[in-house]
Amino acid sequence: MCSVVAVFLGVLLACLGGPVIGDECQLPDDLRAEIAAYQPVVDTIFERIVTGEFAGQTWHSLLEFTDRFGPRLSGSKQLEDAIDFAVQEMMADGLENVHTEEAIVPHWVRGREWAELVEPFPKNLPMLGLGLSVGTSSVGITAEAIAVESFEEFEQLADSTVSGKIVIFAPVWTGYGPTGRYRYESASAAAKKGAVAVLIRSMTPFSIGTPHTGALRYEAGIRQIPAAAITVEDAELLLRKYRRGDQLVVHLKMDATNLDPTVSRNAVGELQGSVHTNTSVVVVSGHMDSWDVGTGASDDAGGVFISWKALTFLKAMGLRPRRTIRAVYWTAEEPGLIGVSAYERQHSAEEKEEFNVFFESDGGTFEPTGLDFSGNSEAQCIFAEISKLMRGFEEFTYTTGVVSSDIGNWLSRGFPGVSLRNKNENYFWYHHSDGDTMVLEDSADLDRSTALWAAAAYVIADLSIDIPKDVTDYSDKL
Repeated sequence: MCSVVAVFLGVLLACLGGPVIGDECQLPDDLRAEIAAYQPVVDTIFERIVTGEFAGQTWHSLLEFTDRFGPRLSGSKQLEDAIDFAVQEMMADGLENVHTEEAIVPHWVRGREWAELVEPFPKNLPMLGLGLSVGTSSVGITAEAIAVESFEEFEQLADSTVSGKIVIFAPVWTGYGPTGRYRYESASAAAKKGAVAVLIRSMTPFSIGTPHTGALRYEAGIRQIPAAAITVEDAELLLRKYRRGDQLVVHLKMDATNLDPTVSRNAVGELQGSVHTNTSVVVVSGHMDSWDVGTGASDDAGGVFISWKALTFLKAMGLRPRRTIRAVYWTAEEPGLIGVSAYERQHSAEEKEEFNVFFESDGGTFEPTGLDFSGNSEAQCIFAEISKLMRGFEEFTYTTGVVSSDIGNWLSRGFPGVSLRNKNENYFWYHHSDGDTMVLEDSADLDRSTALWAAAAYVIADLSIDIPKDVTDYSDKL
């Protein structure tokens, strides 16, 4: 049953409580015809990127980048060198208005670290300190450990049971969102009961003895204690042993240090519009930083490079849309969306006029299957029609929520957003671990992802109309 009737370009759209797609979208005939007329140019974009002269270039550029700079932790020289390189190479590619915009970012250094089970038998515990964690003293912490499976189980423990202990959290994997709470919240939850450190199960559904890092969040006013991730295998082993009544003693040593915040930069390059240069901009993006393990190929250099090369290839093809397509490579996403938050503040005054649609790829660049879209029903109907141009990608997923990380605040305020949908079922096997390397990346998949990104962004940027949006005021966030 219809709950809302919306007026768009003088045509009534039936809102059926879910995705409004296909024949349910009563778009004006002239708009349908305009979108359909892009089929030849979309086909050309795919042909030249997937099988033509640009085939393989995204993969080779990504390979050289990750080999050259390796992991790119917020505050590190590798990250800043990578940003400098991106600026130089975007200029060499002929992109326009290439520049950086500053952001003050965390500067956390891991240092040396290790963990070992002391009792009931000696065992090395492969581990990775959680990003932004404090370290231990120079001699480390040797303490009795207790193990729980959930916050609910932990809350049943008396403070006297927890005080002075290392707490091991071994939750069942139910997804990155619900299980990720344990990475964010465990340290402060345990500190409230007097714990001296926490070890958590790595945030992954599958493991071959590899720990996964990621940021934690300390609650204001709560004592900060060291926190690290251990392997799934060890977390489950220690939970079983504790429940059997074994006394667990763990030695933890972490040299982690939070240095003073430092200056980093969001990197920007554009394919400037032929009519509108700084209004109704289409943003394509990924984040430049990574954790200090692996080389951050999947999270998120792949997202950076399909955004970057989409513009480079469109420019090389001589395709200049009416509106500007702006590539932004966010800094310091991993420690908490720091770079994009600075960018939002810097652009807040004119954001309603400046921005049209936001693209972000931050969920892997494996075999692409389509696009995820967030926006109002009018925008959804137009995007559904555009999706028909993408041969082999005609279906898309519509969501009223956030489809990606850095662009989430804009989407939550009513801007349309797009993210890459790809076969990333195993993404969290490698996420935030030493396994995130170029081994995961396939040249043909990157070509198809780049082509899909380029074609969708080009059509949206060149349409005679803006994609509709319902934008709330940003002034209360300043």
